[in-house]
Amino acid sequence: MPSPDRITVQSLKTDCRFFRGDVPCKPHKQFDVHCFDEQGKVCSHYQQTKENILIIKLGAIGDVIRTTPLLHLFKKKFPRAKIWWLTLTPEVVPSSVDVVLKWNHASLITLQQIPFDRIYNYDKDREACALASSLTSKKKFGFVLKNGIPSPANKLAEAKFLTGVFDDANKANTKSYLEELFEIAGEKFKGEKYILDNFAGDGYAWKLPKGKKIIGLNSGCGGRWTSRLWADENWISLAKRLKKAGYVPLFLGGEQEHEKNVILAKKSGALYFGHFPLKQFINLVAQCSLVVTAVTMAMHITLALDKKIVLFNNIFNKHEFELYGLGEILEPDFDCGCFFSPTCPNNCMQYLSVETVVESVGRILKKSK
Repeated sequence: MPSPDRITVQSLKTDCRFFRGDVPCKPHKQFDVHCFDEQGKVCSHYQQTKENILIIKLGAIGDVIRTTPLLHLFKKKFPRAKIWWLTLTPEVVPSSVDVVLKWNHASLITLQQIPFDRIYNYDKDREACALASSLTSKKKFGFVLKNGIPSPANKLAEAKFLTGVFDDANKANTKSYLEELFEIAGEKFKGEKYILDNFAGDGYAWKLPKGKKIIGLNSGCGGRWTSRLWADENWISLAKRLKKAGYVPLFLGGEQEHEKNVILAKKSGALYFGHFPLKQFINLVAQCSLVVTAVTMAMHITLALDKKIVLFNNIFNKHEFELYGLGEILEPDFDCGCFFSPTCPNNCMQYLSVETVVESVGRILKKSK
């Protein structure tokens, strides 16, 4: 290492991907290296960054997870870019992102001082659009605020914008959400996968039988669109059928589903371990061979972990979902008009039979052998 008197502020490699400024960089802490050695040779860990890219994707958690395929594109197209990501849930942002910021006052004043080369705002919430408009950047993609209204930043975002303001435009859309995301970035989706840690190294232990396929049963759907709920008696019947077929049914859910899942597990003989913090829940899903779920955070976690899936859908455009060949989308056998409706006057999910779900599980797992 160079002697302290030879180190100057001017000699620092502040454009290095690892340079922090507020604390020592990781290579220095791990290997005791400096920007230059005694012979004046540049540190072997030096990675020059030439531009700053900001991704704004705040929430919901599932939406943050399904935005991660873009990182494959950005890392390939802009290998020397420092990538920043602003979100409400930093836990699910991949470690390959250089700087992950949680939405708060400290993060906002930090971002205001950074000259970005590209900003990609994928949220149409007013506050996200306002921030994208206020920050300095050579190019902006996605959505900004114009006259107090969330609006497309350029023509690339216009098609996606229209599907969000008119239901008939949404119904007519045949592109997946990921195709739309890549289109907004001016690129074509080529099957890039989700990126999500399974937190296997965090020490979580589950009492699950070995040698059997674990089938996750995610019984909830959040509180916003309860029209997606499948009847409790159906979950009980499904769990019993799966158990009889030699599988291990495991109920999944959050705090909102806890009391229900306790009852479902007791009546069906299925497993249920409780509700957990996000990282632990992700690790639990990682133990499953297949997950049966509505369109929820659990759906995105399942896909991100490359697990098989049976997806229930009744109120969304089925073309929106990219399953990567991992499963099937099941819809009620009923022509219902509850598109994007919080409640369904016909309770159309009653027309999705247990038998249909059992057959789907069997088909998918048979293909995976």
